[in-house]
Amino acid sequence: MLYAALTLWLAVIMFTAWGVHRLWSGLVKPRVVNSVLLPGTLVAQLGHVLGLLVTGNPVRNTALMGDDEQGEPKSDAPETQRIPVLGPILIGLLPLLACAVCLYVAARLLGGSVLGELSGGAALEVSRTLPTSLAAFWQLLHGCVDLMERVLNAIIHSDLPNWPTIVFLYLAVCLTVRMAPFEGNRRGAIGAIVLAGVIIGIVAALVTPVRDLVESSWPILSFAVGMLLFLLLLSLLVTGVVGLIRTLARKE
Repeated sequence: MLYAALTLWLAVIMFTAWGVHRLWSGLVKPRVVNSVLLPGTLVAQLGHVLGLLVTGNPVRNTALMGDDEQGEPKSDAPETQRIPVLGPILIGLLPLLACAVCLYVAARLLGGSVLGELSGGAALEVSRTLPTSLAAFWQLLHGCVDLMERVLNAIIHSDLPNWPTIVFLYLAVCLTVRMAPFEGNRRGAIGAIVLAGVIIGIVAALVTPVRDLVESSWPILSFAVGMLLFLLLLSLLVTGVVGLIRTLARKE
C-alpha cells in the first residue's frame, strides 16, 4: 500500500506542477516564467537528454530556452522510438527522477530549517495508504488542506533571513514546478509515474535499505506536495482576481 500511495502522490505532484506552470504562464509572459524556473529547467532538461541517450535516440536542437515568445526548453522528439512503449516512459521518467533527486539533496543540505519546522510537534505528512472508503477520501482531502497550512507556517517560522533557507525555497519551487511533463511526451510521463511506483515497490521488497530510503524521504515528498498544492491554490486565487479586475475594467 505504501508504494501505491507513493505512485498517487507522484501523480499529484506531476499534475499539480503542470497546472501551476500553466497558470503562471497565463498571468505573465511564459518566457519570464521559464527564465525564473531556469535551475529546475536545467535539471529536467538534462534528465530528458539522458533519457534520449539511454533509449538510443539522437539528441537534436536541444536548448534550455527557445527563441520564440514561449521560451520553453526545446529538444526535437525522435520520429521513431528505438525502444517502443518503454522508450517514451524512460524519457518521461528521468526528468522527474532528476528533479526529485536534486530536491532531496537540496533539502538535506539547505532545507534543515524548513523541514525542522515542518516536522516539529506532531508530524504532518501525506497519507501512506490509499483511501478505501468515502470517509477516508474526504479525510485525505482534509489532510491536504492541513498540510498546505503546515507548509506555509513552516516557511514563515523558518530561518528565512539566512541565505541557505532562501536558496532552498527557490530551488524547491523551481524543481517541483519543473516536474511538469515535457510537451510531446506527456503520455510517457504518466506511464513513468506508474512504472516508478512498480519498480520501487519490487526493489524495496528485495532490498530493505530501499524501503528505508522511501520512508525517510516521505517528509520531503510531503513538503513537495504541500508546496505545490499551496502554489496551485494561490495561483488560482490570483488568476481569479486578475480576471475579475479585467472584466470590471473592460469598457462595455
